[in-house]
Amino acid sequence: MTETLRIEDDGAVRTLVFARPEAANAFNEELYHAAARALRDAASDDAVSVVLLTGEGRAFTAGTDIKEMAEIARDHAAGRSDQEMGGGFVALVDALAEFTKPLMAAVNGAGVGLGITMLGHCDVVLIAEHARLMAPFAAMGVVPEAAGSYLLPARMGHQHAALALFTGNWVTAEEAVRCGLALRAVPAEALLEEARGIAREIAAKPLASLVATKELILAPRREEVRRAREREDAAFARLLGQAGADGRIAARLG
Repeated sequence: MTETLRIEDDGAVRTLVFARPEAANAFNEELYHAAARALRDAASDDAVSVVLLTGEGRAFTAGTDIKEMAEIARDHAAGRSDQEMGGGFVALVDALAEFTKPLMAAVNGAGVGLGITMLGHCDVVLIAEHARLMAPFAAMGVVPEAAGSYLLPARMGHQHAALALFTGNWVTAEEAVRCGLALRAVPAEALLEEARGIAREIAAKPLASLVATKELILAPRREEVRRAREREDAAFARLLGQAGADGRIAARLG
């Protein structure tokens, strides 16, 4: 547990709570690394069968912290590598993509940027009825991340994903359910308990069977996810390397 991530165990269900409510649970380097470490720890812990992601307060997560996004743009323009910049984003997406057990999300509020793309790595997603999702990448002058360019069309269908990615418009909870990004919309006050109820039902099954089933689910897409991330990284770096990219991103974030 860190100041930015809270870990709660309920039998074999582990809940990871993004805990930066003052920043709409936006990811800074500390939270990236804390979440990645928590996922790795849960994957290797035989007492944990299911992991549930959620946010503290009114937001699920606002994605990358806006101050760090502007710094990333400047660092890319200066030719610095992801590892030189701390590597937190890469560590978290690696942990999400490689997670060997059932992974759930209870989207309790707004999910922006990584707050929508990480859902493509989740096996079961419940969303609060008032919650909304946004993929703001094109409006910021960049491209999707975390294999979102592959996983979102695969989950939502091409047209729904294309509309979300091209326009950056809000996706309502109802729309998220209709296009398959979420399983169901739930009243906010019942969201976490309903999600944990499903998680407990899953966790009651033999762990070896769950892990083997998750591997079978992941196997057909593992290579496609890797390739999508490589393409996204190259496009992201190319766009951020353009003159004035940091200023354009800062203006849009502001």
